[in-house]
Amino acid sequence: MSAISVVMVVHNQVALTCACLASLAATTVDFELCVVDNASTDDSGSCVRTLSGGRPFRYERNAENVGLIRALNQGARLAGGDVLCFLHNDTEMREPAWLARLTRALADGAGLAGLYGARRLRRDGRYVGRTIVHALVAGANLSAPVMEVAAVDGVCLCLSRAVLQAVGGFDEGYGFFHGYDRDLSLAVRETGRRCVVVEAPFVHRGAGTRAGAGAPMAADEDLAQRRAALARFAAKWRRRLPADVRSPWERLVDGFRDGVRRRDRRA
Repeated sequence: MSAISVVMVVHNQVALTCACLASLAATTVDFELCVVDNASTDDSGSCVRTLSGGRPFRYERNAENVGLIRALNQGARLAGGDVLCFLHNDTEMREPAWLARLTRALADGAGLAGLYGARRLRRDGRYVGRTIVHALVAGANLSAPVMEVAAVDGVCLCLSRAVLQAVGGFDEGYGFFHGYDRDLSLAVRETGRRCVVVEAPFVHRGAGTRAGAGAPMAADEDLAQRRAALARFAAKWRRRLPADVRSPWERLVDGFRDGVRRRDRRA
């Protein structure tokens, strides 16, 4: 089996990080933990060392918060694995085989695997809400153990180092946080590989790591950056948008369900 590195970027929010790392203790496959600390001012550094669980561990601290996207590329360079799993620190895994399922999807031919994604992207790059599939404990809606998607959400991105290098890493032109996951997804698909979401139940504690108390920016600034990133994504990938991985039959069924919902709302 290829060596696996789980890469995590942290900036404060030590309670979220500790809960995430504690949930990884039962993981059924061996992995190396790689943490990039974006100038945390709390006890995040101590937390990750304490909860590394005795497994191979790499840690690098930045003197300033360089942003998530730049730190993800930094984490990829820091990591020693052939397979890289980039995981947000506000997640908690509820299935010990979560990493095994992600890496199995790669072994079966997927280029990028995750836990949340959308099967259709609009021309402007937005997810089509009714096509979102995920493995969240609350309301998981996967109809198969592995489902192809147009884009994988950045909450968890698992791919081989070779594929990440082939697409040039994460595009730092998006700035601080947003847009990198959609961009990576379409870059992987451009190579002819599939993007998939796998059934591995998890909890997501929300956006506290990027906006709110202790976060690096105010909510209005975060929203402005999100909009700018989406516009950049839509312009960059104009030739591949809209994107839809559903079969003609699936589109027909979804269209019928949408019609029923609209009729019920009018009733």
